[in-house]
Amino acid sequence: MILRHDFTPPNNTRLANLCGPADEHLRTIEIALQVKIAHRHEQFKIDGAKKPAQRALEVLQALYEMAARPVQPDHVQLMLAGDSSMALDDGGEVLHTRRQDLRARTPNQALYMDSIANHDITFGIGPAGTGKTYLAVAAAVDALERSAVQRIVLTRPAVEAGERLGFLPGDLTQKVDPYLRPLYDALYDLMGFEKVQKAFERNALEIAPLAFMRGRTLNNAFVILDEAQNTTPEQMKMFLTRIGFGARAVVTGDVSQIDLPKTQLSGLVDAERVLKRVKGIAICRFTSVDVVRHPLVARIVDAYDKRRSESVRAGDRA
Repeated sequence: MILRHDFTPPNNTRLANLCGPADEHLRTIEIALQVKIAHRHEQFKIDGAKKPAQRALEVLQALYEMAARPVQPDHVQLMLAGDSSMALDDGGEVLHTRRQDLRARTPNQALYMDSIANHDITFGIGPAGTGKTYLAVAAAVDALERSAVQRIVLTRPAVEAGERLGFLPGDLTQKVDPYLRPLYDALYDLMGFEKVQKAFERNALEIAPLAFMRGRTLNNAFVILDEAQNTTPEQMKMFLTRIGFGARAVVTGDVSQIDLPKTQLSGLVDAERVLKRVKGIAICRFTSVDVVRHPLVARIVDAYDKRRSESVRAGDRA
């Protein structure tokens, strides 16, 4: 199928921003949707299967509306990841942070953000790149800025991802820093370096390994447990029972990337089974459709999921 479209009235600045340097944005759309895009000035031709070609046209039209200023590569990828109309929609939950206001890019992200806003405990389970941790940290920053909570507590289990790192030098903070670095990165992106440092100084922000949570009661706090697939059932129960009055908790993880010994049951897998009918707890599932990183990430996730499904079926036949 070949679709033809003229952007009228033509605007050379918008057209240049839409295409990107050396037509980079057009190539990204072509690879993601398996179509071919040719253009001459304001005239565009899209060649491909009917549904992907129509989707490519929708993305181009939505990006053209944004193209008064340069369009960043991540904007193109986010547009491809979700409904192109959703990225421009004024409805739905909005998280206000110092750096930017965030909206959901996919229907599952919208459900996740709504669940965080309306439940004391929310589970976000799904593959890498779906925004589970980033949106949770953004929700925590938003709550802190609104004084809805007095502090943010971020934690994750200190489990090595299939490697033996050996002895790590330095004091306790330096030893656990590599495990917590993704949380720091999200905070710096959303709050800015200086504000993060000030929040640490006034104890409004705490990042610690999961082992440090034992024996505590967290009141008036927004608590996030990241990489929860690497907890044991006992650790998960310990964490969830730390929640105090005025607190909100988000648990994130990817059950396809468990780094525990093969004989050890994941606390996240166990919690999803045990808590699925408990009132006040929301469980949100993400898929490769929700991936908002490079489009190739979604295809990588699908490939591994396919292989895992084939292995399961082969095991059933054996």
